[in-house]
Amino acid sequence: VQLQASGGGLVQAGGSLRLSCASSKGTFGIYAVGWFRQAPGKEREFVAAVNFDGGTTHYSDSLKGRFTISRDNVKNTVYLQMNSLKPEDTAVYYCAVRNLVIRTTAADYNYWGQGTQVTVSS
Repeated sequence: VQLQASGGGLVQAGGSLRLSCASSKGTFGIYAVGWFRQAPGKEREFVAAVNFDGGTTHYSDSLKGRFTISRDNVKNTVYLQMNSLKPEDTAVYYCAVRNLVIRTTAADYNYWGQGTQVTVSS
């Protein structure tokens, strides 16, 4: 499975970005998709995930209320809407897939995209 993450960029604190994770695979709809992020010098951390049909989502407690994950299986794309961004949200954001159901641990995901840089200025 090849994943392409996009939508990152430079934004001021309080601003918004929408990240996209697109797959060329026609069976994208069988995969749960997770977003993770990694800041310099820090471990990769879970951000949000959505199950295969979009019916179940899960968020990091620290991000709940500001970030929203959604998916469009017709377009083979998962989105991460990020609002009220803070400088501490600065990181490389990665999307990853695994079969069917959500997990919050990076090691449980089988395929990863290349990452997209998000930088939030104060």
